[in-house]
Amino acid sequence: PTSPRKNRIKHPQETEKTMAVRRVPPLAIRWGLLLLVVCALLASFTIAASVPQQGTGMAPSDERGLQKIMAMLGTARKTLLRLLGIVQERECAAGGESAGFVHLRNPLTSHSTATSAKDRQRLRLRGLLPAGTISLSTQVESSMRHLRSLPRDIDKYAYLQTLQDNYEALYFAILMAHTEECMPLVYTPTVGQACLEWHTLHRHTPKGLYLSLDDVGHVREALANWPQKTVKAVVVTDGERILGLGDLGVNGMGIPVGKLALYVACGGIRPEHTLAVQLDTGTNNEGLRGDPAYQGLRQARERSHKYDALVAELVEAVQHAYGPHTLLQFEDFGNQNAFRLLERHRHSSCSFNDDIQGTAAVVLAGLVAAQQLTGRRLAEERVLFYGAGEAGAGIADLLAAHLATDPLDPAQVQEGRKEIFLMDSKGLLVASRADAEQLAHHKLNYLKADAPACTDLLHCVRELKPTVLIGVAAVAGAFTQEVVEAMVAVQDALPHASAGNRMPVVMALSNPTSKAECTAEQAYTWAKGRVVFASGSPMPGTTIDGKQLKPGQGNNAYIFPGLGLAAVAAGARRVTDASLLAAAEALAEQVTEEQLAAGTVYPPLSSIREVSLHIADRVATHMHEAGDATARRPPSMAAHLRALAYDPLAP
Repeated sequence: PTSPRKNRIKHPQETEKTMAVRRVPPLAIRWGLLLLVVCALLASFTIAASVPQQGTGMAPSDERGLQKIMAMLGTARKTLLRLLGIVQERECAAGGESAGFVHLRNPLTSHSTATSAKDRQRLRLRGLLPAGTISLSTQVESSMRHLRSLPRDIDKYAYLQTLQDNYEALYFAILMAHTEECMPLVYTPTVGQACLEWHTLHRHTPKGLYLSLDDVGHVREALANWPQKTVKAVVVTDGERILGLGDLGVNGMGIPVGKLALYVACGGIRPEHTLAVQLDTGTNNEGLRGDPAYQGLRQARERSHKYDALVAELVEAVQHAYGPHTLLQFEDFGNQNAFRLLERHRHSSCSFNDDIQGTAAVVLAGLVAAQQLTGRRLAEERVLFYGAGEAGAGIADLLAAHLATDPLDPAQVQEGRKEIFLMDSKGLLVASRADAEQLAHHKLNYLKADAPACTDLLHCVRELKPTVLIGVAAVAGAFTQEVVEAMVAVQDALPHASAGNRMPVVMALSNPTSKAECTAEQAYTWAKGRVVFASGSPMPGTTIDGKQLKPGQGNNAYIFPGLGLAAVAAGARRVTDASLLAAAEALAEQVTEEQLAAGTVYPPLSSIREVSLHIADRVATHMHEAGDATARRPPSMAAHLRALAYDPLAP
């Protein structure tokens, strides 16, 4: 039969000479290197043996032997250089690209015009860059001027994504130098709009892996196609519950991309150690399925065993490809899958669900810090959740564990739930509800036998008299003026209330901003300044009676970057509730007196790198003490973490 090589289709500009060049196998280079090493060793031994002793001279035969060895060494060197030259010629001649061009096109390796003259020569960049050398810090400020000139946040998002596609060092240097300004552009709230428009904003550059139902049985193969082989942190979504926007299918890829940007900028995990994964199991969003530009499977969501098979195969493939202790973060899964997938995989992998556990830790930290403003201990609060999904149940469970004397004792944790109440779309979770037996498993621990069967929020506030109200239902405007005023009235009726601590805690945590239960200005105005307020997305403060009030942002970014860095540094086997409690406590203790004076229960976002390092120190130390770490414990965990942390601006 005809040889396949003879039938190979040639590039239009390819000649027989360049085809021959392409056929030089890497094995030839290896043999050339081996020949060079052998000759070098022979030469060194011969020279050592031939060195004349004191008072003697070298014999003619020895001298001729040495000359032969040196000639062999020279021949081996020329052969190796010729082979390397052929490879170099192959890059340019056979329709390929030069090594310098490839270097510039790789966003992980490119330093663009910040590349020094010496490195330009070494990396074969001559002619590929302008002559001027512009420092990275100068490029950061130049890029920020352009960013600020753009009219819309979604335009700013697209510009930053362009930088990430081409020059990651600059992208992350911008995020680190201007965190407070840029975080809302790469994550909530702007990422919500980006996900809505993902199919039209698609940049045709690989942002991560897309794994569909068609890939069942081939997930290892797909991971092998990803160029980075040292992945340490994976964020995966199936796009079913993107923020408060619902089912966005593969448009949800914007979420793991944004999360991992914060893992790098806030937590210091290196960019090449991260991987975003979008599972495509269909979408129930008929509008997207009917859009010609939509890039995912055009079918309803898969609910059969094939869904579980894809998730299980991903978990196994990640551990096989990158190691058994690779961090796996589940993100924005629907309620139907989030809790059961977490329970299924949390004990056999280093995994957690940020919507359930990350949100819980950041809210618990805010409640712990708020004690200094309310004058009440957390154990004295009565907490009402408006929303009983992943976030609501997750926060409630971690709060109950915090209140328990022994977080591992189920009876004590259940005792901690006594003053925690949850509302879903049908009202308060009470045992007398007609659908009580059909409720999801995560709601059953909060069924109250002796609570009123109220169905609307205002009624629940007036009946239960909560001191803390937390909104996680993505129902915009749910916290009305009447609701906030009723929360303040509860404080006035408390027998122990004093003039200094008659303040409820109100958290409107739903994202993006368009889904928030109320704004900071509304809450402060309706409560006449007598409220501790926090939001899920950034909101401006206001001035009440001459006092400037600024809301804290209960952003998961305060928790997961530090938690992730700790897991990576410790080589964690798993992420436990105890680790999350440690993270929450470490976050709460970083709120300063200055922030508390303005009513803020979270540190400023501008200090989030230091916040994350502090959390990582606390959590990694806990992991070692609890026996959940596999890495060797360093003498100084804080110093070790700083040495690990990625910083593109570091000298």
